Amino acid sequence: MRDTGVYYDQEINSVFKELGVSEAGLSSEEAEKRLKEYGVNELKEKEKASALRLFVSQFRSVLILILITASIISALLGELIDAAVILFTVFLAGVLSFVQEYRAEKAIELLRSLTSPEATVIREGAEKKIPSKELVPGDLILIQTGDRIPADARIIKEFNLKTDESSLTGESLPVKKSSEALPSETPEADRTNMVYTGTAVAYGRGCAVVTATGMETAFGELAGLLGTIERSRTPLQESLDKFGRWIGIATLIIVAFVAMLGVLYGFPLFDMFLWGVALAVAAIPEALPAVVTVGLGLGVRRMVKRHALVRKLPSVETLGVTNVICSDKTGTLTQNKMTVEKLCVNEQVLKVTGVGYSPEGNFFKGETKVSVDDVHLQALLLGAVLCNDAGIFKEDEKWEIKGDPTEAALMVAAAKAGLHKTELDKEYPRLAEIPFSSERKRMTTLNKVEADADNFPLNGLVAFSKGAPEVILGSCTKIFLDGEIKTLSPEIKQLISGKVREMADQALRVIALSFRSLAEDISPEKVSSGGRPAEEIEEDMVFSGLMGMRDPPREEVKTAIQKCADAGIKTVMITGDHKITASAIAKELGILKENDLTLTGSELDSLGDAEFEDKVERISVYARVYPIHKLRVIDAFKKKGYVVAMTGDGVNDAPALKAADMGIAMGITGTDVSKEASSMILTDDNFASIVAAVEEGRNIFKNIRNFITYGLSAHIGEVLIVLIAILGWRILPLLAVQILWINLITDGLPPMALSVEPPDSGVMRQKPRNVEEGIVTRREIAAGLGIGGLIALQALIILTWALDRGFSIEKLQTLIFTLVVFSEMFNAFNWRSDRYSIFSLGLFTNKPLVYAVLTTIILQLIVIYVPLFQTAFRTVPLSLSEWGVVLALASTTLISMELVKYFSGRSHKKKGYGKINSG
Repeated sequence: MRDTGVYYDQEINSVFKELGVSEAGLSSEEAEKRLKEYGVNELKEKEKASALRLFVSQFRSVLILILITASIISALLGELIDAAVILFTVFLAGVLSFVQEYRAEKAIELLRSLTSPEATVIREGAEKKIPSKELVPGDLILIQTGDRIPADARIIKEFNLKTDESSLTGESLPVKKSSEALPSETPEADRTNMVYTGTAVAYGRGCAVVTATGMETAFGELAGLLGTIERSRTPLQESLDKFGRWIGIATLIIVAFVAMLGVLYGFPLFDMFLWGVALAVAAIPEALPAVVTVGLGLGVRRMVKRHALVRKLPSVETLGVTNVICSDKTGTLTQNKMTVEKLCVNEQVLKVTGVGYSPEGNFFKGETKVSVDDVHLQALLLGAVLCNDAGIFKEDEKWEIKGDPTEAALMVAAAKAGLHKTELDKEYPRLAEIPFSSERKRMTTLNKVEADADNFPLNGLVAFSKGAPEVILGSCTKIFLDGEIKTLSPEIKQLISGKVREMADQALRVIALSFRSLAEDISPEKVSSGGRPAEEIEEDMVFSGLMGMRDPPREEVKTAIQKCADAGIKTVMITGDHKITASAIAKELGILKENDLTLTGSELDSLGDAEFEDKVERISVYARVYPIHKLRVIDAFKKKGYVVAMTGDGVNDAPALKAADMGIAMGITGTDVSKEASSMILTDDNFASIVAAVEEGRNIFKNIRNFITYGLSAHIGEVLIVLIAILGWRILPLLAVQILWINLITDGLPPMALSVEPPDSGVMRQKPRNVEEGIVTRREIAAGLGIGGLIALQALIILTWALDRGFSIEKLQTLIFTLVVFSEMFNAFNWRSDRYSIFSLGLFTNKPLVYAVLTTIILQLIVIYVPLFQTAFRTVPLSLSEWGVVLALASTTLISMELVKYFSGRSHKKKGYGKINSG
């Protein structure tokens, strides 16, 4: 294969020949063969650390290295059992940390794979979507407005194609593309028949043959590929690191103080050194960032199941504090299945039955069924079919559409009358068209019609138009009425305008249709090429009727919006629809409430920034707006201190998605550019999925806080136990190996299980947390001190009880050792929720935690009763009465927290906060 850089100077046939491809595209076998030859269509990344290197890295901590050194010294001094136990616990801790970090890495890789962009290709004559990394030289790719170009390619067909190459060349204006061969001396920047990886389609559509992939593309020399997800430290992890360092410094100071006291009280220097290091290891939450990353990763995977794909982990934090959601209407709040419900034809309003895209239904005037052979109905629906680019088809027993939903609704209505596009296109072929544009607000086609005069009173070359009622009516001078073409009087025009308003008041989108017979000397070719002005064709039209359609709200959205209101989140609708239509839908969904305002784009333009900011909190609906208006809405809310989520799907939405705190792109209708600019992608384009993601985001943050508080209380308890025991009784209540073991088994499985705690019923009945609020607040520190102090108190009760009975030091240490472990297991159940009773949540609704606690208990029993471990950990068996004392004291950790939750719940009820028990 020749140098990929010179295909621009070849005719299309030569390009096909050299790349070994036809207009049917590559075969699957050939594509697979080329994928092995050229590799995946990705830029090479920095080599990842192997699993072995990742495992070894777990032992680079200063404290861990000190422990390993201490074990060596112990061995040299003849304390082989101590040395073995220290090495064993260090090894297990390393394995646990490795597993956590490895799972975190896999969670990140899952994110990368889920957000891998797709490309539309032609293979074996059929269109199909594949991951863009599977593209190979010779593939035929289809591109359209909003797509990100997935590989370097030579254009073979194009229709008004323009690409934004600013990311490659710095050129700010879109570049007009062509399929024509260029002279061989054409500079790279002027090769207009080529498209390049990473650039975007600004306008039009086309087909191109891939000439280079991966590192061979023009972007191959640049660092990084646009749209990939990089693994970066999240603000949450940074916050945790600061917290860990603060705890670590405080702990080291306390440990050093207590260790020096121990030496002064006569304990051996080496024992106190080893003990001090062990306590420091136990008290400093080194594994916390890894556990948090796993928690975030697992949460993101749960979000995927709820149709919300978070592209970057920091966005999970943003979800928890979001208090404004600005949503598009069509497809997000509604079903995006436009259904024609009413027709206005021959001065009569007809009702159309049937919903969705199934072409089943009838036409009624009042309660009387109207014949589909009615000449006026046929004239209206014929224009709706012929002046239309959509299609409907049945697949897997479901009716699907191809093209614009509004056009598809017209097609479905016509199909209910027996008018099918596939048949009519053959019978009345389209000879030319004047395409729809947002400026013109109409579309016109020229068709050759040879119809029975009884069914349709026109023959020859006929222009059919459809579009906005005010535009169509403005171009009409006649009307098809009572079987004749009559003059459109001002009175009839006013009557039609009234019908438009009446339909709009019923939240219907109204499309007007018209037709006109053209002189035979008008050349369709000149019309298509722009040789005849549109105004000349689209004048003196005959008005045929109105079609009112509605995109019904999604059934689950109304509940989701109420959830948002309960959660202190304001929902705002932003749409290009008419103000009346938008307001009607918003009222039905519960977005537009009494005293709320609706604002149009033109009204927004007339407001100064200060005036708009003063009103923004009262505006719930924006109608007839453009994407640029979204930026003003975001800016106004941000200045008020709100955290804003914004949805979008088009190319022009990208700036707003980037400007929002949480940019949300549509996975189905969204363009590649909008997805790339977003923080999250909705795989089902459903507003309810945003609310589900907010719920998951809040839950993830709640779980992280809860297992941090769980760990904090354990570390505080251990330090307090030793500090008070040495100061008060000059006794070491726990050995170094026992402290290491507690740290290993209590900081291992339970926090992981707490990270998968499902959302409780109150997570969406709380106001969003303050964006300035850190992960660890005074509330968590107070809870950690409270529970930690309680565990210390339990241990001191055990200590005095054991001393009163003259127990040996081994028995005393075994009792405290076991008490701390069991107390922490009770504590794990406390932190499933900081508000709700474990009994209202259900004991077994978090099965991973039950398994984690049972596993930890079994491990502790092994240490107490298996002779080998008894020797290693200096433990002795406990009697039933001793177990009774241990369990009775340990259970107070759960009982006391239940009492706190109970009285806190009663206090909230008195203050009018509502129920806090989910049961």
